[in-house]
Amino acid sequence: MAQTLFEKIWHEHAIVTREDGNTLLYVDRHLIHDLHFRLFDQLKAAGHSIREPDKLFGVPDHSLPTTAKTLADIPAGEMREAVEVLESASKEHNFTHFSMTDDRHGIVHVVGPEQGITLPGLLLVCGDSHTSTHGALGCIALGIGATEVQHVLATQTLWQRQPKSMRITITGELGFGVTPKDVVLAIIREIGTAGGTGYAIEYAGPVIDAMSVEGRMTICNMTIEAGSRCGLIAPDDKSIAYIEGRPYAPKDAEWDKATNYWQTLKSDNDAVFDNEVVIDGNAIAPMVTWGNSPQWALPITDTVPDPASEPDASMRATMAAAIDYMDIKPGMPLSEIAVDMVFIGSCTNSRIEDLRAAAGVVQGRRAKVRTLVVPGSGLVKKQAEAEGLDKIFIDAGMEWREPGCSMCLAVNGETLEAGQRSASTSNRNFRGRQGVGSRTHLVSPAMAAAAAVMGKFTDVRDLAERT
Repeated sequence: MAQTLFEKIWHEHAIVTREDGNTLLYVDRHLIHDLHFRLFDQLKAAGHSIREPDKLFGVPDHSLPTTAKTLADIPAGEMREAVEVLESASKEHNFTHFSMTDDRHGIVHVVGPEQGITLPGLLLVCGDSHTSTHGALGCIALGIGATEVQHVLATQTLWQRQPKSMRITITGELGFGVTPKDVVLAIIREIGTAGGTGYAIEYAGPVIDAMSVEGRMTICNMTIEAGSRCGLIAPDDKSIAYIEGRPYAPKDAEWDKATNYWQTLKSDNDAVFDNEVVIDGNAIAPMVTWGNSPQWALPITDTVPDPASEPDASMRATMAAAIDYMDIKPGMPLSEIAVDMVFIGSCTNSRIEDLRAAAGVVQGRRAKVRTLVVPGSGLVKKQAEAEGLDKIFIDAGMEWREPGCSMCLAVNGETLEAGQRSASTSNRNFRGRQGVGSRTHLVSPAMAAAAAVMGKFTDVRDLAERT
C-alpha cells in the first residue's frame, strides 16, 4: 500500500498498537532542556533510571539570561537551579550535556541539527512544542509534555495516536525580499492556528525544494502555530550535504548505509493525504502579524483590518479585542506602526542565514530602538563573528548577546515592559508572551532589522539591495 513519508517512519518505529488506537513507539533521540530539571528527582522517586542515556542530550537554553557567560552570572533562584540541576543530572546519569560554557551549547532546536543529532528517518522527541523544527531533516519530531518526558526517560518509548496526514504544497517561487518566515506566516494565515490540528504536515513544492535546510527549519518550527505537532520535509541532496561531517552523523560505511536509506524517505507518488493545501508562493510578500495570534498576519503593504467587515460575531469580537490590546486602529497602515524594541533570535530565526539576512539590512545604518541580536548557539556566534556580522550589529548600536532563548518567552528576565511593542523574529505573539502587557509582532529577520533601523515596520524591499 502506498504510504506518506510520515507513515513510513511511524510504522518503522511502532512496537505495538492497542485496540484503542494508541501506538507504542521507539524513540531514537531525546532532547531535554533546563525547564524539565525537576523530572530527574521525580524519576528517582518513582524508582526508575534513564533507560538509554546515550540517546539523551541535555541543553540549557530557556533559563539563561543572554548576558550570562557562566553559572555565577545567572541570578540566584530557579533560573540558576534549572541550569545547575540539568548539568549535575548529566553527570549522575551519564548523558550528553552541552553546558553553557561549551561553544556547542545554545537553543536545543538549533543544537540538535547542528550536531547531527537530528537525522532523517528518526523519531525524535523533546519536552518543547517547537520540536517540530527537526522535521525539516525528514524525521518525525514531536514536542511532548512533562509526563511523557518522564516516560521516555524511563522506557525510551512513547505512547501516541497516529495523526491524519496533510500536505501543504507551495507553488511558484518567492519574490525579492520574501523569506521562509514570511512563507510560514502566510501558511498559518491561510489555514488558521487550528488548521493542522490532528494532522502531521508534510511541506512540499518548488518553493520548499528551493529553500535552504535552515529555511526549512523555520517552516517546520512554526508547524505548532498551525495547530500540528509534527511538520516534516522529505530529505534530499541538500539535507544530506547539511548532515555530512557533523559530530553525531554516521561515519564511513555507516554513512553510505544511512544515505542509501535516506534517499528512500519520501512519500510514494500515489500516497493519499487526508488533506491537501496549495498556496501560491508567487503571491507571498514580507509579512507582519497585527494581533495576538500568528494567523493574524498581513503583507507589510496592507492595513489593520476592520472588525466591522467580519460577518462572524465571535470572530469580530476577538478581532476588536486584539486591536484594542495592541493599541492600533482599523485601517491603519502596518508601515505606520512604531516599535519600542526589536528582537532577532529564537529557535525560529537565530541561525547563521538569519543573522546574515539581518546584517545585510543593518549594514551602514543605525538602530533607532533598542535591539537584541541573539545567536542560536555558540557555534553560530563564532561563525557570525568570523564573518564580521557582530561588528555590523554593534556598530549599528545593537546588543550582541550570548546564545539562548532570550526574549522569545518571559522566563529569563529578558522581557518587554507593559505596553511596549516589539518586532520579533520568534514564533508566538500571544498576550504576555514577552512580558505582562507586552505587544508582539512577528516578522522575518530582515523585516526585524528594517524595523530596528527605521523605528517602525517598513517594507524591507525598500531598504535591501536587489542582486
